[in-house]
Amino acid sequence: MRVLVVTKRTLLIAAAALVVLIAAFAVALLLRGKGEVQASAKAAEEYEMEVLAGKRRELPVYNVDRPDKKIALTVDAAWEDDKTPFILEELDKQGIKATFYLCGFWVDKYPEHVKEISSKGHELGNHSNTHPHMNRLDEKKIQKELNDFDKKIEKLTGQRCKTFRAPFGEYNDLVITTVRDMGYTPVQWNIDTIDWKEERSTQAILDTVLPKLKPGSIILCHNNGYKINEYLPKLIDAAKAEGYEFVKISELLLDGETIIDVNGVQKRS
Repeated sequence: MRVLVVTKRTLLIAAAALVVLIAAFAVALLLRGKGEVQASAKAAEEYEMEVLAGKRRELPVYNVDRPDKKIALTVDAAWEDDKTPFILEELDKQGIKATFYLCGFWVDKYPEHVKEISSKGHELGNHSNTHPHMNRLDEKKIQKELNDFDKKIEKLTGQRCKTFRAPFGEYNDLVITTVRDMGYTPVQWNIDTIDWKEERSTQAILDTVLPKLKPGSIILCHNNGYKINEYLPKLIDAAKAEGYEFVKISELLLDGETIIDVNGVQKRS
């Protein structure tokens, strides 16, 4: 039987070779990782540029990048009407203006309240004629939803809407581009009261809304919100105490050249 004799010199050579091999492997991994990071960063940059340029998913305005403390209260009205008088009375009492996004069938049912909302200086927004899932419609049907609604508003108030909010908060590229091509600004929200849930308490709603307030915020309420009679006065009082000013959506949106970033924030370009 042959006996393999390993000398100290052989061990040192082997160890040195192993160190060199490990170092080479580490360098290779580092270079590969650096390349992947660079590639990833480049891809992210290209994606952001394409989004900002409107080449990827189109977005509505969720909130606005403003230096002042202006915010907007928006009220969606598509169903009942029993709390609308209270809302209008409270807004008068507080001396603020809101934007009401109405549906066509609500307008048909409550034309006098539509006139009252407008006569009190609040803004009317287009929330579609029949409250459909807009992302299931083709271009012509999208146009018809908005046009049919605005004809009703124009007949009652003499004005047409400037902004549009998609029912259910649903939209796709076709919806957004069609709406814009028609001359409307598509608007969503960045703060949701979720007041359509009966189990949500007034305090839960305030705890949801108030910590999220920031300049340019858009708050979503519903005219038939379960606790709106309770939470609306407190929400307005608390926001005012923090120095916020309530304005209509048309006053919140920026004029001139703007962009909408990947988070739906309208900014100066």
